[in-house]
Amino acid sequence: MELQPHLLIVDDDERIRGLLQKFLIRNGFLVSAARDAAHARRILEGLDFDMIILDVMMPGEDGVSLTKAIRERSSTPIMLLTAKGETEDRIAGLEAGADDYLAKPFEPKELLLRINAILRRVPDAGKHDATPKILNLGPIRYDIERGEMWQGEDLVRLTATESQLMKIFSALPGEPISRAKLVEDLGRDRGQAQERAVDVQITRLRRKIESDPKQPRYLQTVRGAGYMLAPD
Repeated sequence: MELQPHLLIVDDDERIRGLLQKFLIRNGFLVSAARDAAHARRILEGLDFDMIILDVMMPGEDGVSLTKAIRERSSTPIMLLTAKGETEDRIAGLEAGADDYLAKPFEPKELLLRINAILRRVPDAGKHDATPKILNLGPIRYDIERGEMWQGEDLVRLTATESQLMKIFSALPGEPISRAKLVEDLGRDRGQAQERAVDVQITRLRRKIESDPKQPRYLQTVRGAGYMLAPD
């Protein structure tokens, strides 16, 4: 029997916490809940989760700051819940390391679709192949089969979205991929905000690959065509 994914919901609104918890349990998840960032930090010290759903606006430490702290030690997928108009919060959240965001109010069904899409993107470390295919990006090695990135002996930690981007690019090395296509392949709704979100994810990925992210050598911008992975 397959293990149920374990989700952590962090939201200071007790009603929303309760509703989400009930809805997600009904849909086959194990769910823990925290009322604020401090409570979440205590829970995270003792437990590992498959995904964290995190409200941005909370009293005390906000969701963006908590995302940054989690990212320093873990690549667990993070979904941010933001109020409708908070574009800057979303961008700040993605830059801090979140995988996706959803604007409140949202349909629970959409949350479910997003959760499942992100959990599908988490690389499956169980799949090993006798002949790993490796892409060399200067000092960085990317193992296509395992979806792993290495720098020397060190594993480079990738979020679920960064892993998915590397999979998309490594399937078509040397070919430009448009932002609209990347949005589609990541399973997002189309739109300029999502294309801007992809740009943020690319910037973050460049910081992990490039010696000078401002002058990218391996993850290039192709004017008018999108982005391209150019391995050695």
